[in-house]
Amino acid sequence: MATQIEASFPAGGSTREAELKLQALRAREVTAGGEGVLMATVDDEQVDRVLHVIAELGGTPQLR
Repeated sequence: MATQIEASFPAGGSTREAELKLQALRAREVTAGGEGVLMATVDDEQVDRVLHVIAELGGTPQLR
């Protein structure tokens, strides 16, 4: 199965870095929107790693 994660980054600071790292983790789909928002679709076994990367970069994740 897949999980959708939306993350917000204050002032958009680390959005691009998070996008690149999630792509390196082979997330199924990663989309960086405006104003520091990132959407990602990841396999269930990747969720913990993805949440860790987002938190490490100062983002606030929300599972969908």
